[in-house]
Amino acid sequence: MGTSTVTTTKWGIDASHSEVLFKVKHLMISTVTGSFKEFGADAELEGDDLTNASVRFWASTASIFTNDEKRDGHLRSADFFDSERFPKLTFTSTRIEGSGSKWKVTGDLTIKDITKPVMLDVEWSGMAKDPWGNTKAGLQLSGRIDRKQWGLNWNAALETGGLLVSDEVRIVCEVQLAVQG
Repeated sequence: MGTSTVTTTKWGIDASHSEVLFKVKHLMISTVTGSFKEFGADAELEGDDLTNASVRFWASTASIFTNDEKRDGHLRSADFFDSERFPKLTFTSTRIEGSGSKWKVTGDLTIKDITKPVMLDVEWSGMAKDPWGNTKAGLQLSGRIDRKQWGLNWNAALETGGLLVSDEVRIVCEVQLAVQG
């Protein structure tokens, strides 16, 4: 009877081929898309099975970008991310389940020192070697959170009813990982 050795591979995010986006309803009639310009992640993967993978992600809250300088400043303020006091948001996986290209990752999302569990859908695109011999992996993550659970409470009532900013935030990430070392 032979013994099987599974190799653990360390991965890092390839930021030039990745994006971390969020989408929020504005005035209840349109959607504002934002991103974080500074972020990072590392992962450990046993073979090519995601089941035992571990993922750690961070984003600089001061790097938020919504294509409106005034809004970005407001998002960095104490009304939202309070970037001076809480410079990073983080996500650490606790469980990954699925098979093939469809997975779910559960983990702890920390914003403003408040940690709550979230579940994200993951579409695993697989692995490939680039023209320079580097091993890469691609995945898309998506999910929804209620921003108020993390103390992102600011809002304004509209004359017509409803609120200026939706409580629901959609998360959309396109990620390329690269083998480290």
